[in-house]
Amino acid sequence: MDTPVTVVGHRGDPYRVRENTVPSIVSAFERGADAVEVDVRLTEDGVPVLLHDDTLKRLWGFDRRLAGLTLDELREITEDGVPTLREALIAAGPHRLMLDLPGGNDASVRKIVGTVRECGASERVYYCAGGTAMLDVRAADPAAEIALTWNTLAPPRPVLLDAVRPRWLNYRFGLASRQLVERVHRAGLLVSVWTPDTKRNMRKLIGNGVDSITTNRIDTLAAVVRKGRA
Repeated sequence: MDTPVTVVGHRGDPYRVRENTVPSIVSAFERGADAVEVDVRLTEDGVPVLLHDDTLKRLWGFDRRLAGLTLDELREITEDGVPTLREALIAAGPHRLMLDLPGGNDASVRKIVGTVRECGASERVYYCAGGTAMLDVRAADPAAEIALTWNTLAPPRPVLLDAVRPRWLNYRFGLASRQLVERVHRAGLLVSVWTPDTKRNMRKLIGNGVDSITTNRIDTLAAVVRKGRA
């Protein structure tokens, strides 16, 4: 039976290749991703780069804050390992990127959205984060596609939905019951979830009617979806 589930790689293909890097993005698409979710922050000199944490300690072994490093300094200590958003957009080619904006504020969001626009990538990028950052995205780009990250079973307030105008509500996967998915669909929105990594949870979520799944195990999800389409 055909299914419309979108297969999204979480920070690329992180169990094979270091997350939020160009090789990880490429690997995810090679293994069947429809889109890749990456995290975007700014360097000290205002360049959007891919990094989830606010420091380099977990991923790169340096206890340095990204906000205190220029792009040149970042390139030197990571040996060019942390890509700029521009480089990630080039690496993704015609494919879609879902940009998560941890710690996003008005100034950083405007810089990130502006970079996407300069790269001619607005049609293949969508954004996710909480309400404050997504309000900033909406202000920076009235046409942006938005996945509003929501961490509770209670629905977002209508005033927030009216202001953000999301296409998706983006939930931690354990919240996405059939009842919640049906409620969101009745409101005219799509449901994306993160980050189930077992076949059992993936199949359950597909059965519950979710529209998109973000996972660390992209080949596993791609295989589950292919089997469902057979």
